[in-house]
Amino acid sequence: MNAQVKTSGHSSSAYKASFPVRRMDFEFTDVPEFWAADDAGVTFFLTAMSALFPAGEQFFVDAVRSVRYEGVLKDDLAMQKEISAFIGQEAMHSKEHHQFNAAGKAYGHDVDTLERWTDSVLGLADRFHLSNKLQLGITCALEHFTATIASELMRREDLHELMHSPVMYKMWLWHAVEETEHKSVAYNVYEKLYGKGVRAYATRASTMALAMVLLFLVHTTFMARLMAQRGKMRPSDWVPAMKMMYGGRKGLMSRIVPDLFDYFRPNFHPEQHDTTALLAKYKKLLNFEVH
Repeated sequence: MNAQVKTSGHSSSAYKASFPVRRMDFEFTDVPEFWAADDAGVTFFLTAMSALFPAGEQFFVDAVRSVRYEGVLKDDLAMQKEISAFIGQEAMHSKEHHQFNAAGKAYGHDVDTLERWTDSVLGLADRFHLSNKLQLGITCALEHFTATIASELMRREDLHELMHSPVMYKMWLWHAVEETEHKSVAYNVYEKLYGKGVRAYATRASTMALAMVLLFLVHTTFMARLMAQRGKMRPSDWVPAMKMMYGGRKGLMSRIVPDLFDYFRPNFHPEQHDTTALLAKYKKLLNFEVH
Protein backbone atom coordinates (compact mmCIF):
# COMPACT_ATOMS: atom_id res chain seq x y z
CA MET A 1 0.00 0.00 0.00
CA ASN A 2 1.14 3.53 -0.66
CA ALA A 3 0.20 6.89 0.87
CA GLN A 4 1.48 10.27 -0.11
CA VAL A 5 3.42 11.89 2.72
CA LYS A 6 6.31 14.28 3.03
CA THR A 7 9.28 12.90 4.93
CA SER A 8 12.82 13.95 5.69
CA GLY A 9 15.54 12.69 8.03
CA HIS A 10 17.28 14.32 10.95
CA SER A 11 21.05 14.28 11.41
CA SER A 12 23.76 15.88 13.47
CA SER A 13 27.42 16.64 12.80
CA ALA A 14 29.28 15.65 15.98
CA TYR A 15 27.06 12.94 17.42
CA LYS A 16 24.22 11.24 15.61
CA ALA A 17 21.20 9.58 17.16
CA SER A 18 20.63 5.94 16.25
CA PHE A 19 17.30 6.85 14.62
CA PRO A 20 15.96 9.88 12.68
CA VAL A 21 13.07 12.27 13.18
CA ARG A 22 10.79 11.93 10.16
CA ARG A 23 8.59 14.89 9.26
CA MET A 24 5.23 13.44 8.27
CA ASP A 25 2.17 15.14 6.81
CA PHE A 26 -0.68 12.68 6.38
CA GLU A 27 -3.91 13.70 4.69
CA PHE A 28 -6.96 12.26 6.47
CA THR A 29 -9.83 13.90 4.57
CA ASP A 30 -10.52 10.84 2.42
CA VAL A 31 -10.30 8.26 5.22
CA PRO A 32 -13.67 6.44 5.45
CA GLU A 33 -15.49 6.33 8.78
CA PHE A 34 -14.96 2.61 9.41
CA TRP A 35 -11.56 2.28 7.80
CA ALA A 36 -10.53 -0.83 9.76
CA ALA A 37 -12.23 -4.02 8.52
CA ASP A 38 -15.29 -1.90 7.58
CA ASP A 39 -16.25 -2.41 11.21
CA ALA A 40 -17.11 0.10 13.93
CA GLY A 41 -15.62 -1.91 16.80
CA VAL A 42 -12.27 -2.59 15.16
CA THR A 43 -12.04 1.02 13.96
CA PHE A 44 -12.95 2.44 17.35
CA PHE A 45 -10.48 0.16 19.14
CA LEU A 46 -7.72 1.91 17.18
CA THR A 47 -9.36 5.34 17.36
CA ALA A 48 -9.61 5.03 21.15
CA MET A 49 -5.90 4.22 21.19
CA SER A 50 -5.21 7.23 18.97
CA ALA A 51 -7.10 9.46 21.42
CA LEU A 52 -4.52 8.56 24.07
CA PHE A 53 -1.51 9.59 22.00
CA PRO A 54 -1.46 13.42 21.81
CA ALA A 55 -1.43 13.95 25.59
CA GLY A 56 0.36 10.67 26.23
CA GLU A 57 3.26 11.41 23.92
CA GLN A 58 3.59 14.88 25.47
CA PHE A 59 3.72 13.30 28.91
CA PHE A 60 6.60 11.08 27.76
CA VAL A 61 8.45 14.07 26.32
CA ASP A 62 8.00 16.11 29.50
CA ALA A 63 9.12 13.21 31.73
CA VAL A 64 12.34 12.67 29.79
CA ARG A 65 13.01 16.37 29.24
CA SER A 66 12.66 17.13 32.96
CA VAL A 67 15.66 14.92 33.81
CA ARG A 68 17.82 15.11 30.68
CA TYR A 69 20.44 17.36 32.30
CA GLU A 70 20.56 15.60 35.66
CA GLY A 71 23.49 13.56 36.95
CA VAL A 72 25.55 11.60 34.43
CA LEU A 73 23.20 12.51 31.60
CA LYS A 74 24.37 16.12 31.54
CA ASP A 75 27.72 15.32 29.90
CA ASP A 76 26.64 12.23 27.96
CA LEU A 77 26.52 13.75 24.47
CA ALA A 78 25.54 10.53 22.74
CA MET A 79 22.59 10.09 25.13
CA GLN A 80 21.59 13.71 24.61
CA LYS A 81 21.26 13.05 20.88
CA GLU A 82 19.11 10.00 21.58
CA ILE A 83 16.89 12.09 23.85
CA SER A 84 16.55 14.85 21.25
CA ALA A 85 15.55 12.35 18.57
CA PHE A 86 13.11 10.69 21.00
CA ILE A 87 11.48 14.05 21.68
CA GLY A 88 11.29 14.81 17.97
CA GLN A 89 9.64 11.51 17.09
CA GLU A 90 7.14 11.72 19.93
CA ALA A 91 6.21 15.28 19.01
CA MET A 92 5.49 14.15 15.45
CA HIS A 93 3.36 11.23 16.71
CA SER A 94 1.34 13.63 18.84
CA LYS A 95 0.82 15.98 15.89
CA GLU A 96 -0.30 13.33 13.41
CA HIS A 97 -2.63 11.53 15.79
CA HIS A 98 -4.19 14.82 16.81
CA GLN A 99 -4.82 15.59 13.13
CA PHE A 100 -6.39 12.17 12.62
CA ASN A 101 -8.53 12.56 15.74
CA ALA A 102 -9.70 15.98 14.54
CA ALA A 103 -10.67 14.53 11.15
CA GLY A 104 -13.11 12.23 12.94
CA LYS A 105 -15.37 15.23 13.63
CA ALA A 106 -16.65 14.88 10.06
CA TYR A 107 -18.32 11.63 11.17
CA GLY A 108 -19.45 12.92 14.55
CA HIS A 109 -16.66 11.27 16.52
CA ASP A 110 -16.08 13.36 19.65
CA VAL A 111 -12.40 12.49 20.05
CA ASP A 112 -11.62 16.01 21.35
CA THR A 113 -13.32 15.13 24.63
CA LEU A 114 -11.31 11.92 24.88
CA GLU A 115 -8.08 13.84 24.32
CA ARG A 116 -9.03 16.25 27.10
CA TRP A 117 -9.84 13.37 29.44
CA THR A 118 -6.44 11.81 28.71
CA ASP A 119 -4.77 15.11 29.48
CA SER A 120 -6.70 15.34 32.76
CA VAL A 121 -5.73 11.80 33.82
CA LEU A 122 -2.05 12.39 33.05
CA GLY A 123 -2.28 15.80 34.70
CA LEU A 124 -2.81 14.04 38.02
CA ALA A 125 0.94 13.42 38.05
CA ASP A 126 1.56 17.13 38.49
CA ARG A 127 -1.46 17.68 40.69
CA PHE A 128 -0.22 15.09 43.16
CA HIS A 129 3.40 16.26 42.74
CA LEU A 130 4.74 12.93 41.56
CA SER A 131 8.53 12.91 41.50
CA ASN A 132 10.53 12.97 38.29
CA LYS A 133 11.51 9.39 39.03
CA LEU A 134 7.91 8.22 39.22
CA GLN A 135 6.90 10.09 36.07
CA LEU A 136 9.87 8.62 34.22
CA GLY A 137 8.93 5.18 35.56
CA ILE A 138 5.42 5.60 34.16
CA THR A 139 6.95 6.65 30.85
CA CYS A 140 9.18 3.56 30.74
CA ALA A 141 6.19 1.33 31.42
CA LEU A 142 3.96 2.89 28.77
CA GLU A 143 6.81 2.99 26.26
CA HIS A 144 7.23 -0.76 26.72
CA PHE A 145 3.49 -1.18 26.22
CA THR A 146 3.45 0.83 22.98
CA ALA A 147 6.65 -0.78 21.68
CA THR A 148 5.22 -4.25 22.34
CA ILE A 149 2.02 -3.44 20.44
CA ALA A 150 4.11 -1.86 17.69
CA SER A 151 6.26 -4.94 17.14
CA GLU A 152 3.19 -7.19 17.14
CA LEU A 153 1.52 -4.93 14.58
CA MET A 154 4.54 -5.19 12.32
CA ARG A 155 4.60 -8.99 12.64
CA ARG A 156 0.92 -9.42 11.82
CA GLU A 157 0.19 -9.04 8.13
CA ASP A 158 -3.32 -10.33 8.79
CA LEU A 159 -3.93 -7.13 10.79
CA HIS A 160 -2.59 -5.03 7.92
CA GLU A 161 -5.30 -6.47 5.71
CA LEU A 162 -7.92 -4.98 8.04
CA MET A 163 -6.68 -1.47 7.27
CA HIS A 164 -8.64 -0.63 4.14
CA SER A 165 -7.30 2.94 4.03
CA PRO A 166 -3.75 3.26 2.61
CA VAL A 167 -3.24 6.41 4.69
CA MET A 168 -4.12 4.67 7.94
CA TYR A 169 -2.02 1.65 7.00
CA LYS A 170 1.03 3.84 6.53
CA MET A 171 0.36 6.01 9.59
CA TRP A 172 0.10 3.06 11.96
CA LEU A 173 3.14 1.29 10.52
CA TRP A 174 5.19 4.51 10.58
CA HIS A 175 4.24 4.93 14.23
CA ALA A 176 5.07 1.28 14.91
CA VAL A 177 8.52 1.63 13.32
CA GLU A 178 9.38 4.71 15.36
CA GLU A 179 8.09 3.33 18.65
CA THR A 180 10.34 0.35 18.03
CA GLU A 181 13.31 2.53 17.08
CA HIS A 182 13.22 4.55 20.30
CA LYS A 183 11.90 1.85 22.66
CA SER A 184 15.02 1.93 24.85
CA VAL A 185 15.56 5.67 25.26
CA ALA A 186 13.39 6.39 28.31
CA TYR A 187 14.50 3.09 29.88
CA ASN A 188 18.18 3.93 29.38
CA VAL A 189 17.62 7.37 30.88
CA TYR A 190 15.95 5.74 33.89
CA GLU A 191 18.79 3.24 34.42
CA LYS A 192 21.52 5.85 34.02
CA LEU A 193 19.91 8.05 36.67
CA TYR A 194 18.49 5.52 39.11
CA GLY A 195 20.47 2.33 38.46
CA LYS A 196 19.30 -1.29 38.60
CA GLY A 197 18.95 -1.80 42.33
CA VAL A 198 15.99 -2.87 44.42
CA ARG A 199 14.52 0.63 44.73
CA ALA A 200 14.84 1.33 41.02
CA TYR A 201 13.21 -2.00 40.22
CA ALA A 202 10.39 -1.46 42.73
CA THR A 203 9.52 1.87 41.14
CA ARG A 204 9.51 0.68 37.55
CA ALA A 205 7.62 -2.55 38.39
CA SER A 206 4.93 -0.80 40.45
CA THR A 207 4.42 1.91 37.83
CA MET A 208 4.01 -0.79 35.17
CA ALA A 209 1.33 -2.53 37.20
CA LEU A 210 -0.51 0.76 37.69
CA ALA A 211 -0.08 1.79 34.06
CA MET A 212 -1.47 -1.50 32.72
CA VAL A 213 -4.62 -1.26 34.84
CA LEU A 214 -5.21 2.43 34.10
CA LEU A 215 -4.56 2.03 30.39
CA PHE A 216 -7.01 -0.85 30.10
CA LEU A 217 -9.74 1.03 31.96
CA VAL A 218 -9.28 4.31 30.10
CA HIS A 219 -8.99 2.73 26.66
CA THR A 220 -12.06 0.53 27.19
CA THR A 221 -14.05 3.55 28.39
CA PHE A 222 -13.00 5.53 25.32
CA MET A 223 -13.94 2.74 22.95
CA ALA A 224 -17.34 2.27 24.62
CA ARG A 225 -18.05 6.00 24.37
CA LEU A 226 -17.23 6.04 20.65
CA MET A 227 -19.38 2.97 20.06
CA ALA A 228 -22.29 4.45 22.01
CA GLN A 229 -22.12 7.70 20.03
CA ARG A 230 -22.69 5.69 16.83
CA GLY A 231 -25.39 3.45 18.32
CA LYS A 232 -23.15 0.38 18.17
CA MET A 233 -23.72 -1.11 21.62
CA ARG A 234 -25.32 -4.44 20.75
CA PRO A 235 -23.18 -7.48 21.66
CA SER A 236 -22.91 -8.34 17.94
CA ASP A 237 -21.35 -4.92 17.29
CA TRP A 238 -18.47 -5.81 19.59
CA VAL A 239 -17.71 -9.34 18.35
CA PRO A 240 -15.19 -8.51 15.56
CA ALA A 241 -13.22 -6.15 17.82
CA MET A 242 -13.18 -8.57 20.75
CA LYS A 243 -12.02 -11.34 18.42
CA MET A 244 -9.26 -9.13 17.05
CA MET A 245 -8.10 -8.10 20.52
CA TYR A 246 -8.59 -11.22 22.62
CA GLY A 247 -9.16 -14.05 20.15
CA GLY A 248 -6.79 -16.57 21.64
CA ARG A 249 -3.59 -17.17 19.70
CA LYS A 250 -4.51 -14.54 17.12
CA GLY A 251 -5.72 -11.83 19.48
CA LEU A 252 -3.63 -8.67 19.33
CA MET A 253 -3.74 -8.11 23.07
CA SER A 254 -3.74 -11.74 24.21
CA ARG A 255 -0.61 -12.50 22.15
CA ILE A 256 1.44 -9.70 23.71
CA VAL A 257 0.75 -10.61 27.36
CA PRO A 258 4.01 -12.61 27.78
CA ASP A 259 6.12 -9.76 26.38
CA LEU A 260 4.31 -7.22 28.56
CA PHE A 261 4.92 -9.25 31.71
CA ASP A 262 8.56 -9.76 30.77
CA TYR A 263 9.00 -6.16 31.93
CA PHE A 264 8.72 -7.39 35.53
CA ARG A 265 11.96 -9.37 35.34
CA PRO A 266 14.62 -7.61 37.45
CA ASN A 267 17.19 -7.83 34.64
CA PHE A 268 14.80 -6.82 31.85
CA HIS A 269 15.92 -4.46 29.09
CA PRO A 270 13.89 -3.48 25.97
CA GLU A 271 16.70 -4.51 23.62
CA GLN A 272 16.32 -8.11 24.78
CA HIS A 273 13.29 -8.19 22.48
CA ASP A 274 15.09 -8.27 19.15
CA THR A 275 13.24 -6.30 16.48
CA THR A 276 16.16 -5.69 14.11
CA ALA A 277 14.70 -7.73 11.25
CA LEU A 278 11.22 -6.20 11.67
CA LEU A 279 12.63 -2.69 11.52
CA ALA A 280 14.70 -3.44 8.44
CA LYS A 281 11.67 -4.97 6.69
CA TYR A 282 9.28 -2.11 7.35
CA LYS A 283 11.70 0.73 6.81
CA LYS A 284 12.33 -0.74 3.38
CA LEU A 285 8.61 -1.29 2.75
CA LEU A 286 7.78 2.29 3.76
CA ASN A 287 10.69 3.72 1.75
CA PHE A 288 12.32 5.25 4.81
CA GLU A 289 15.88 6.41 4.48
CA VAL A 290 18.77 4.34 5.75
CA HIS A 291 20.02 6.07 8.91
